[in-house]
Amino acid sequence: MSSPRPPRENLLLNLVFNVAIPSVLLSTMSKPERLGPVWGLVVALAFPIAYGIADFVRRRQANFISIIGFLSILLTGVFALIRLDRFWFAVKEAALPAIIGISVLASMRSKVPLVRQLLYNDQVIDVEQVEAALESRGARAEFEQALRQAGFWLTASFALSAVLNFSLARYLIRSDTGTPAFNEELAQMNLWSWPVIVIPSVAMTMFTLWQLVRAIVRLTGLSQDAIFRQKSAPPSR
Repeated sequence: MSSPRPPRENLLLNLVFNVAIPSVLLSTMSKPERLGPVWGLVVALAFPIAYGIADFVRRRQANFISIIGFLSILLTGVFALIRLDRFWFAVKEAALPAIIGISVLASMRSKVPLVRQLLYNDQVIDVEQVEAALESRGARAEFEQALRQAGFWLTASFALSAVLNFSLARYLIRSDTGTPAFNEELAQMNLWSWPVIVIPSVAMTMFTLWQLVRAIVRLTGLSQDAIFRQKSAPPSR
């Protein structure tokens, strides 16, 4: 009997705790007459950190990307506290997607490539059914080639994200770390990251998933409805 799948992450709560609340606090509470730049930043970063811990406790699931994202938030606070030059903050912003992209590329020859965790996983795709269909049709080698191609596309999406992260940070962050102005600019970057960075990166990722699903349909003969993981029907009364 397979173990139950962990609940999915709540996207609305993710946005509230990781974007909305930190942005408001950084913009309004960093002035000297309020919390000040240091404590304003600490309180603002406490929300995404607390959310990450609570989400892990609830879902009992942590992955490579979640861990790097958690460390990135911590480094933001550390950089501000030690007043590191803002150039290195931009480097840190670009490093997160760059590390993920390099890891996806480097893992492609391993037994468990990261592209499987990110795209071809049991949370999204009915892997058991797809694997059975691939074996019955002798299409394993062609599928592995399609998976490698998806890995290259995924690496490209993270490379794009790294460039956009660095560029946006250099454009918006003009004040020294540890100052109220820096916190306000960080809040702006938090908000602008969605239309400038997240949406293009998600669009590339969805294109990659669509290409992979097309390959699965062609190689297995399954319909798209059969490939994607269906929600469990509610129990009958």
